[in-house]
Amino acid sequence: MSATAENPPSTTVPSAVEERVLARVITDDPLYRAIPVALRFRPEEPLAVRIVFPAELSPEGTDNEWVFPRALLEAGLLAPTGTGDVRVWPCGRVQAIVEFHSPEGVAVIQFDIASLRRFLRRTYAAATRPA
Repeated sequence: MSATAENPPSTTVPSAVEERVLARVITDDPLYRAIPVALRFRPEEPLAVRIVFPAELSPEGTDNEWVFPRALLEAGLLAPTGTGDVRVWPCGRVQAIVEFHSPEGVAVIQFDIASLRRFLRRTYAAATRPA
């Protein structure tokens, strides 16, 4: 029996990562509004992450997806990062702020750092799985 027959080549495709978290919309109102957010990673785009806001928050009634560098999210957990449409910075020891700039305005969203770190760990694990 050949080595190929005994150990067939792997056909496993690295899987995508999705983490559902609750985030908080930061406004002038002292009360926070919690929103469900999906954090997504696709192994075929190993340098990018996606944050998807639900359709009910969009004036168009569609999911609002932001795609930006995974490195930006990771660096922003330690120090203020970003100069474009997406900016990230730590807010105390347990939260991080992600700020989204668009022609319609600015959205400021607060995340638990633990949730973002867990998501990032899962993305690195998915990216290093053999294809």
